[in-house]
Amino acid sequence: MNNPAINVNSEIGTLKSVLLKRPGAEVENITPDTMERLLFDDIPFLKIAQEEHDFFADTLRDNGVETLYVDDLAVEALDSDDVIRHRFVQQYLDEAGYGIGTTHDALFNYLETFDTRDMVTKLYAGIRRNEFDFENDSLHDLAGRDAANPFLLDPLPNAYFTRDPQASMGNGITINHMTYKARQPESLFTEFIMQYHPRFAGHVDIWRDRNHNTRIEGGDELILNDHVIAIGVSQRTSSKSIEALAKELFANPNSHFDTVVAVEIPHNHAMMHLDTVFTMVNRDQFTVFPGIMDAGGQMNIFIMTPGPEGTVKLAHRTDLGKTLQEVLDLPELDLIETGSGDEIVAPREQWNDGSNTLTIAPGEVVTYNRNYVSNELLRRHGIIVHEVISSELSRGRGGPRCMSQPIWREDL
Repeated sequence: MNNPAINVNSEIGTLKSVLLKRPGAEVENITPDTMERLLFDDIPFLKIAQEEHDFFADTLRDNGVETLYVDDLAVEALDSDDVIRHRFVQQYLDEAGYGIGTTHDALFNYLETFDTRDMVTKLYAGIRRNEFDFENDSLHDLAGRDAANPFLLDPLPNAYFTRDPQASMGNGITINHMTYKARQPESLFTEFIMQYHPRFAGHVDIWRDRNHNTRIEGGDELILNDHVIAIGVSQRTSSKSIEALAKELFANPNSHFDTVVAVEIPHNHAMMHLDTVFTMVNRDQFTVFPGIMDAGGQMNIFIMTPGPEGTVKLAHRTDLGKTLQEVLDLPELDLIETGSGDEIVAPREQWNDGSNTLTIAPGEVVTYNRNYVSNELLRRHGIIVHEVISSELSRGRGGPRCMSQPIWREDL
């Protein structure tokens, strides 16, 4: 790739540019009745969530990181041409189930009344049924479960977790088909940014697009070095997606990745992605939540490498530490247990994203301040820790890594 717009060849190279999304009105459009469907366990207080997110972004900027905002990039991409904007709106409505009909026409015309920035903000926030008047002749919209939904287009409150709709790897990206309908529109913004924003168009390899039936999310995709990727087999990422991505990376001449490590973790809400239980913080240091292993410290791991004629070879392993030493050629390894492995502290701090560290340079991380036991343990292991505040952001079930998508890291 000539003049690449993305360069991410590790989890730990000095972070230079990152993709964020500041929480907006979409967070206030969660109700007790919609929380579960929108994948929240509680309703954040937006004002405080924004203050916390601003503190997080300021911490990154204070450490030399360029902060890009996905909604700004979307506006710039869509504003370049009315045809592109109309194509985006049409696809957005199609995927929401409004391909044709009076509801489609009414929504399309309503969105046309906004300039591009306000339209993007509105799509993230959601569109209520009572926002505008139109003659609705669809039984689907007038009776039944969907008619009880106060929104014609649901809000996207998870959008501040920019890690998941896409994943940067090497000079390319995966644009992800996400597991739940509540999040699937998020990666449509990514698709149009990569196709039409001048910073990215023609300068990014697309390893896997979002037009698949199988699911994968960026919280499960970890770039261990310039040829090894770890991917979680989890609640949000399927083994079929991992195998398909491995085949693409092994076959694509622009890819330098030759090893994919599939790590199976418990398939539950508390551990929805691999990065909620495991992250890389230095060349030979990792955080890990011990609850992903069985009583004997074992788990289900597969090392995937290229086989003959486009196939994939599998090698089964059960020891996470030894597997990492093998694929990364490390003589020693330091696995730092979330909450010091304490039977009460560890699950509490894992729930509050104590394992979800964002590494901004080798041995230097950003974490939530509420996970004080894990943070102190990281410091005792020689890690520099930048704490950011969190009472409201963590109600969405994600930490600093979840809230950031690296665009550029310095190579090691």
